[in-house]
Amino acid sequence: MKKVAISQSNYIPWKGYFDLISTVDIFVIYDIVQYTKDDWRNRNKIITYNGVKWVTIPTEKKDCLNKKINEIKISKRDWYVNHLNQIKESYRKAPFYEEVINWLENIYFECKEYIYLSQVNKHFILAINEVLEIVTKIIDSENFEVGNERNQRLIDICLALDATNYVSGPAAKKYLDEYLFNSNGLVVEWMNYEGYPKYPQLSDAFEPAVSIIDLLFNVGLKEAKFYIKKAF
Repeated sequence: MKKVAISQSNYIPWKGYFDLISTVDIFVIYDIVQYTKDDWRNRNKIITYNGVKWVTIPTEKKDCLNKKINEIKISKRDWYVNHLNQIKESYRKAPFYEEVINWLENIYFECKEYIYLSQVNKHFILAINEVLEIVTKIIDSENFEVGNERNQRLIDICLALDATNYVSGPAAKKYLDEYLFNSNGLVVEWMNYEGYPKYPQLSDAFEPAVSIIDLLFNVGLKEAKFYIKKAF
């Protein structure tokens, strides 16, 4: 059995994104599809003293809706400084602030020369995988020859990887043709993002759908892996 998941890259994703990665043998970063504005590609949520706020990587807006995700360029070279300042201000009272901010600063500084959004997203995904001890192989979708139809593109990638099972997030139920996957010898499995344990946060009401860095600041780099579903 070989399980494959295929998903667009997100900026400092939430814990469910890493659960999906940890569930499969190969995870394909699917950035050869159209970029969408006001989505998770270039932004995510953190918890601040004024509630949940977005941190957003500024990207070039000209013709952005006619470009693929991996063609989107970052518009301000010093974006990472602003993000670090926001994160420092928001989490300076978190239990594991010193440990996590030292680790996080290095990641941000390593991103400062990147031109494309996809480069930044992948860099964070790989760094966080390492902390969570996720050993899934990560592959870029540019490595595959695929067709134009939405379902067939995913099937083409799965077949090229000799996959037996395709693991998808539940949002894809709106368009995924499960019969077509099955007829190509692929079993479709659906992720279930319910049932995560709560952890201490710097907020009165627990906020589950925030960047995983919130988890890291509050439980530490060593303990974070135990809050991923695969661990319980």
